[in-house]
Amino acid sequence: MAGPSGLTATPSDTTLAGSTLALAAAEDLAAILPRWRDWLMVERQFSPHTVTAYVGDLTAFLGFFAAHRGHPIRLRDLADAGLADFRAWLARRVTAGATATSRARAVSSLRNFYGWLDRAGILHNPKIGALSTPNLPRTAPKPIPVADAAALLEAAETFVEEPWIGLRDRALFTLLYGCGLRISEALALNRDALPLGDSLKVLGKGKKERIVPLLPAVAEAVAYYDAGCPFKGGKDAPLFFGARGKRMDPAIAQKSMRSLRSQLQLPDTATPHALRHSFATHLLGSGGDLRAIQELLGHASLSTTQRYTEVETEQLLSVYRNAHPRAVS
Repeated sequence: MAGPSGLTATPSDTTLAGSTLALAAAEDLAAILPRWRDWLMVERQFSPHTVTAYVGDLTAFLGFFAAHRGHPIRLRDLADAGLADFRAWLARRVTAGATATSRARAVSSLRNFYGWLDRAGILHNPKIGALSTPNLPRTAPKPIPVADAAALLEAAETFVEEPWIGLRDRALFTLLYGCGLRISEALALNRDALPLGDSLKVLGKGKKERIVPLLPAVAEAVAYYDAGCPFKGGKDAPLFFGARGKRMDPAIAQKSMRSLRSQLQLPDTATPHALRHSFATHLLGSGGDLRAIQELLGHASLSTTQRYTEVETEQLLSVYRNAHPRAVS
C-alpha cells in the first residue's frame, strides 16, 4: 500500500543497513530506531530472526500510521496515538490475511518498542497497554509414540554418509528425548560438560540454569559420539559439531530428523522439539509428578507444563472410544 511521499506500508520496508529503519519515520524518530534494535540484540539478546521479525512489525506499523496521518511519523505522533489507531492497524492486518499468531507477535513487537521508549524517557503512551493480544489457537503438543521414539534413536546412525555424524545425531536425539532439552539448549553445550555424569547443568530461557538428571543411556550415547568425533577442542569448544567443525546449527538437526522420519515413514510432527514433548508426555504417562516435570523442562509456569495433561487425556479418551464395548454404535 503506497502512502504519502512515496511511503510503502509493507513489512518489506525493513532496512537494516546502517542500523536504520526510517522509510516511514521522521528525522527525530529515525534517529532513535537503531538504539532500539541494538537494545534488542545486545541487552535482550534476541536471535537475529526475532530481531528481524520485530523490526518488520514496527516498519509495517509505521508505514500504516504514516499513510493514516499523511506524513512521516514523528515521536509526538507515537505519543498521541490512540487505541483506535492501534486497532485500525490490526484490522488492516486481518484484511491482509495475517494469522492470529502473526498478529499476536506484531502486538508484542509494538508493545516492546513502546516499553523501551518509556523506560528510556523518550515518550509515554499508556494506551498501548489497552491493546489486547489476539486469541491464539490452543494446540496440545504432539509427542512421538514410545516405539517410534525408540526406532528414531536406533536408526539415527543408519542413513548417514559418515559414521561419526550418525553417532552425533543419535547422541543429540537421545539427549533431547532422555532429558527433555530444547534443541537450542543441547546445541549450546560445550565440551566442559564432558565426561557426563549423573546430571547435567543446562542454561535455559532467560539464562536460567537448571540441573537435569542423566540416564546411563544418554551418557553412553554422548560418550560414543565423543570418541568418534574428528573435532575436539578445549572446554569452550562446542559439544556438538557440524560437518565443517563449527557448532552444529539447529537447521542441521532438523534436516537429519526429516531424513529419519522419511525413512521410517513417520509423520511431519516428528521433529527434534517433539522429542522434548515426548519426554514430558511419557514421564507423565508413567506416573511422573507434574511439578517435577516442570522443573526438568525449565518451564517458568506450571500452566505451560499442564498442556501435557491434555495430551494424556486425549490419549485416554481415544483408547476408551476404541476399546469400550458401548463406544461402538
